[in-house]
Amino acid sequence: MLRNENGQSIVEFSLIIPLLILMLVGIFDVGRMMYSYSGLHFTAQESVRLGGFGYTDEEIIDFAKGHFETGDTDLLTITVTPAEAERQSGEYVTVTLTYPVEPITPFAEEVFGDSIELTADSTIRVE
Repeated sequence: MLRNENGQSIVEFSLIIPLLILMLVGIFDVGRMMYSYSGLHFTAQESVRLGGFGYTDEEIIDFAKGHFETGDTDLLTITVTPAEAERQSGEYVTVTLTYPVEPITPFAEEVFGDSIELTADSTIRVE
């Protein structure tokens, strides 16, 4: 007795396609986070250079907000340590940038929460 196997490949494809789409969206999400982190890290490195040259905290924060191009600057948190009054020549200044990224991958909110906090910092010696 011969069986009719018409439609077998469509059934197999319909079972596999949701997993493939989920993997594709996950890869896109990871790439988006890597792109955001790269911009965050670059901005931290460039901003801390101003601190090394003796710029004020306000100037460093304005520079970081003006040069962060991989996301919304309203969500960007900038911390400069130590405080401007405590910085002296020969000591170190650190700029820390934190940026939340919301994953678009389905079910990622259950694993990671509403957003993933990306943090980049850079330290340089004050001239």
